[in-house]
Amino acid sequence: MKTPLFRTILSRDKADTLLLIFACAFVLLPHADHVMWWVNASCALLLTWRGWLTLSGRRLPHAMLLLPVAILMMACVFLTHRTFFGREAGVTMLVLLLTCKLLEMHAKRDLFVVIFLGFFILLTSFFYQQTILAAVLTLTGLCLLLTAQLSFHYTGVVPPLRQRLKFGATILGLAIPLTIIAFVLFPRIQGPLWGLPGDAHSARSGLSSSMSPGNISDLAQSEEIAFRVKFTQEIPAKPLLYWRGIVMDKFDGRSWSHEDRRSLYRNAEERDWISYTGQPVHQEITLEANGQNWLFALDMPASKPEIEGSSASSIVINQQMETRREQSTQERIKYQIASYPGYSLEANSSREMQAHSLHLPAGYNPRTTAFAASLRQQYQDDLQLVRAVLDYFRREAYSYTLDPPLLGTNSADEFLFDTKAGFCEHYASAFVLLMRAANIPARVVAGYQGGELNSIDGFLEIRQSNAHAWAEVWLEGKGWIRVDPTAAVAPERVERSLNYAVPRQGLAGLMNLSPDGISFFNQMRMQWSAVNNSWNQWVLNYNQSKQISLLNSLGFKKIDWAQITLLFFILTSLVLGLMALPLIRNRPRLSALDKVYFSFCRKMEKKTAARALHEGPSAYLEKLRTSLPAADFENAERFLKLYASARYGKNPGPDNVLIRRLKTLLAACR
Repeated sequence: MKTPLFRTILSRDKADTLLLIFACAFVLLPHADHVMWWVNASCALLLTWRGWLTLSGRRLPHAMLLLPVAILMMACVFLTHRTFFGREAGVTMLVLLLTCKLLEMHAKRDLFVVIFLGFFILLTSFFYQQTILAAVLTLTGLCLLLTAQLSFHYTGVVPPLRQRLKFGATILGLAIPLTIIAFVLFPRIQGPLWGLPGDAHSARSGLSSSMSPGNISDLAQSEEIAFRVKFTQEIPAKPLLYWRGIVMDKFDGRSWSHEDRRSLYRNAEERDWISYTGQPVHQEITLEANGQNWLFALDMPASKPEIEGSSASSIVINQQMETRREQSTQERIKYQIASYPGYSLEANSSREMQAHSLHLPAGYNPRTTAFAASLRQQYQDDLQLVRAVLDYFRREAYSYTLDPPLLGTNSADEFLFDTKAGFCEHYASAFVLLMRAANIPARVVAGYQGGELNSIDGFLEIRQSNAHAWAEVWLEGKGWIRVDPTAAVAPERVERSLNYAVPRQGLAGLMNLSPDGISFFNQMRMQWSAVNNSWNQWVLNYNQSKQISLLNSLGFKKIDWAQITLLFFILTSLVLGLMALPLIRNRPRLSALDKVYFSFCRKMEKKTAARALHEGPSAYLEKLRTSLPAADFENAERFLKLYASARYGKNPGPDNVLIRRLKTLLAACR
């Protein structure tokens, strides 16, 4: 066998240590994007230091040097997180502990501490993401740690690195059948398996309950999935895909915000303020974690959604037709909901009852107020005035852009009469201000518009780039109606997608739909998105109800937890038996001669001294010479010499005769 080149340069200890350092660096890699910059810098510095010490053959640093370093790091952890407890601080300390422990390896026990600490840190990466990529990185890290652990256990000739990696992957592969059984049959518990402190929920991207110029245009730069929708019937046309979220009717001069008025929450079963026409559109929505309470549905939702694992009392629909739940969405949820594209909302109300949707703060946007007054003089009919404003947006040189200019205190004035460039929030905000100034109740609605059909799995994907804001105006006898001023300026945004209204440049343009058709990169993106969706639906969303449904489909009707536990142990035992069967079948069989010899060794072990694994009959006889009485040693000597002659001699004689003689001598060894 040829010795690899690096073996001729590095000793075995150095090569194994460098492999361990590389495995630890790979384990720390998934944490690099959520720990602080100084943690990444410290880990890189300590790992480089440890690698240099290994290559140069220098001794590890003294504890008096490591102790101040450790104290400084713990002080930085406390100054950063203001605590030593919780997810963020705990993971940070574990990451630093692993790199520091590599500089304090003086015994085999320290090696095991490093390896098993690496195993634990791999688990903590699932606190932050549970994607397919995270699973692949975890399996790769496990394989590297197992390979490093195996490398330190070899004695004598060490196999090449490729062979050791293959052996580590084989060990990992043996656990896959048991992992699948445990995943399918282990009791599914609603909510997390253990509680996390208050800092466990980091910030999420998505719509918030307030809106100011630039908020949604910044969000629209993101291609993250907001939610996915599966329709039970034909998908509505894109101009009808308005996903209602948050109603904002409070304006402070610059920002719109949601006003949580308890009078809006009435009995959901007695919703006399809305009526529906036409056929309902049923949707199954998979909402990604966003840290908010809002649930999205096609405009206009008809009833409370059905969420797996949540009670109906924790979900409300208010008079503004906002759907929300008591707890924030910190993990992916799935719910079913029905909506009616045709509706009449608060048509029997009066202008006095909608007075809160006419309020404007004093001292802001004087030019907008004056413009609204002039329009009011020209158009006495509210609907005509609405159409006049939309015609004004179409007629004037307004532009739709993701990079609108910054606006000052009177943001509506500057947008309407100076910059004339903005995103959907600019148009929705200015339109509502004009309506209120003209004594027409109006409000802003934030949600999403459109979506992209994934041709691979049939799900409609709504991304953060589909975030949108539109207006609602109240007209006497008609109620609240949707008005989208963006459609007047950039109709392709509503009728097709954002990419047609604002074409992306560079790599972002290649990764999205273009007017020329579906690019290769977009097709690959759809494939990957479909794979991720399948992972979410079948792995991450495998809950208690799905477990019971799966077992019922396999013929286990009305199964309880005791039966599931019994089934788990039966299948586990069966798999372990099948895995052990090749090992049992390939086990070397002992001859009758060797069986008698091992019986002798066991007898001598109880009487005096045990035989070492490397000792043959002659060496064992010399060990017994000093520990056995003369009479017993004489019988042992006859036995061992006869066995050696029969086992290794050229003419041992008939087996049955030898075995009888050996058994006689064995019986004489009292």
